[in-house]
Amino acid sequence: MTIVWIAAIAFLACLAYVRLAPSDPAAWHVEPQVTGDKNFSNGVTRRVTTGPDGLRRIDSVIGAEPRTHVLDGSVLQGMITYVTRSRMMGFPDYTTILLNGDELLIFARSRFGRKDFGVNRQRIERWIGALPAH
Repeated sequence: MTIVWIAAIAFLACLAYVRLAPSDPAAWHVEPQVTGDKNFSNGVTRRVTTGPDGLRRIDSVIGAEPRTHVLDGSVLQGMITYVTRSRMMGFPDYTTILLNGDELLIFARSRFGRKDFGVNRQRIERWIGALPAH
């Protein structure tokens, strides 16, 4: 029975760490190195032509996303990093978006694990698809 309690406490400690671990902007709010559209095992990069107001427009889309908030940056700064947490476990994913002329350079990645099961790709494609026309 003691092993069950130790396992339960260890599991709860891991859950608490995932939910409560601070997100360091110096580690996550970094300029995305995007050369094109790529899918990785735990994230994606996208290069999207939007015009000079693309960051403002995608920020309005992301503002309606549940469990998502700005970690650092702003539309005025030209780069924003968002944190989106999964519904059940609270796993954080980080998305950095840089306005580069008429293009958005997007880098979405998971903090924990080596695989995100396509969650970042689906989210980014949904955000890009929801961009209001300019």
